[in-house]
Amino acid sequence: MEDVAALYRSSAILTEASALKEQVTAWRRDFHRHPELGLEEERTAEVIAAHLRRLGLEVKQGLARTGVVGVLRGSNPGRTIGLRADMDALPIQDQKQTSYRSTIDGKMHACGHDAHTSMLMGAATFLAKMRPPERGNIVFVFQPAEENHGGARLMIEDGLLRDYGIEAMAGLHVFPGVPTGEITAVRGVSCAAADTLFIRIIGSGGHAARPHQSVDAVAVAAQVITALQHITSRQVDPLDSVVITIGKIEGGTASNVIAPEVNLWGTVRTLNPALREQLPQQIERMVKGVTEANGAAYELEYQQGYPSVVNDVSMIDLLLEVADDVLGRGKYRMDRPSMGGEDFSYYTQHVPSVFFRLGVGDEQHARYPLHHPMFDLDEDALPIGVALLSKLALTYLGKS
Repeated sequence: MEDVAALYRSSAILTEASALKEQVTAWRRDFHRHPELGLEEERTAEVIAAHLRRLGLEVKQGLARTGVVGVLRGSNPGRTIGLRADMDALPIQDQKQTSYRSTIDGKMHACGHDAHTSMLMGAATFLAKMRPPERGNIVFVFQPAEENHGGARLMIEDGLLRDYGIEAMAGLHVFPGVPTGEITAVRGVSCAAADTLFIRIIGSGGHAARPHQSVDAVAVAAQVITALQHITSRQVDPLDSVVITIGKIEGGTASNVIAPEVNLWGTVRTLNPALREQLPQQIERMVKGVTEANGAAYELEYQQGYPSVVNDVSMIDLLLEVADDVLGRGKYRMDRPSMGGEDFSYYTQHVPSVFFRLGVGDEQHARYPLHHPMFDLDEDALPIGVALLSKLALTYLGKS
């Protein structure tokens, strides 16, 4: 394998990473067959840890319950960069008819975390088989529970950044809307803060034939849902992105019974931190006004979830430099922020970080979006991810 200096001078790293495609694909398909939900990734963690030990890395298990960390130390002291992959699957039934479809009912890698894990294993393999970096350290972070428990926050609380002296973080997410061989990234705020909302509308039940003798919680809930959209369209600066979505409604028992209560669950997504702080009060003011006007009462719970992913400008510049070398000029696009949530955001709050989208789109394999029961990806993208993560780490350390 070529030495580090040669890899800095050319895109040979992609050629070398391509030699790992068969192995990385095999890992990805194995994880796809055996999906595990957040904080349950015990089999996945054992497969990862065993491989990292075979590579001769320092390995620690148990951060955030099922997290795995591997460390590749350079020949001399220097900076330390962390490369992160998430491991968890989703509670979705896999509807694909492939040899590697999920073998576990109701669980599926529908967000590409199996690919993220496999590519980082590939990067660890590639970097461990080279001579050690001249200076600095690379920490391979296999993180649980991105989808629902904030595994990144749990890893940090368990000492990940502090104990390993991580000074920068990098991560990627596969994306079927971007062609294979290309990437997209965002300067600054990249993903939205994602908060959760619960509202209980409290009326008084009765007979459907005599609505004037009751307070119809269903009718009030309908007005509340409509009123919440007036916040986004009439009370927020149109240049500030915000989404308020009620995704679940529960209430009523029969067609001829006026429901005494209705429960609403929703999500609130923002890019502006100041607006994020204002919205709970605006939402409660609206709910209170509608319910009082109709003689109903309410209960409201608002919980802040993942903060926004904020890409560091210097780390974005590093990514673009690496992309030019590995993929060729013009293979990246500066994109708009996403309203999706991502717990990589917790890393960005502590150290300069970069998070980008890796194209996995082709007409045959990537016809469905993330979180779809038919989701799949173009496995030709796997060695590209290996090469980009590896080169990012080497280039970062080379600038120290």
